[in-house]
Amino acid sequence: MSSTKPASYLRFLNLIDALDRMNPGKKLDCIEENLLDKIIHCAHSKESILVGDLIALSELGSQATLHGRLKNLSVMGYIKMVSNADGRKKEVLPTKLALKRYEEISKCLEKAVKSA
Repeated sequence: MSSTKPASYLRFLNLIDALDRMNPGKKLDCIEENLLDKIIHCAHSKESILVGDLIALSELGSQATLHGRLKNLSVMGYIKMVSNADGRKKEVLPTKLALKRYEEISKCLEKAVKSA
């Protein structure tokens, strides 16, 4: 194993940490990050994801915990919940802020790898 691989990852973690410090009010906990990763992945794959799908992810926490984290993500401006055609279910969509966050994370990853 080359010594540059861990160094690249450590550089990436440092860049992500710096990114979080630049926007201190928007720090996500690990559950919020996992939920947002899932939402972004679905959006990127052009799949819809509903609130019910997300709060069913029992490996991330209880339904109450996950519902609270979704509310946090909404209040912080990372997601919006949109009623479907019959109004009984809500689809969860990433906002421009969430997409910008992932663009910045991608830039950090590219920068860390290029520095190797």
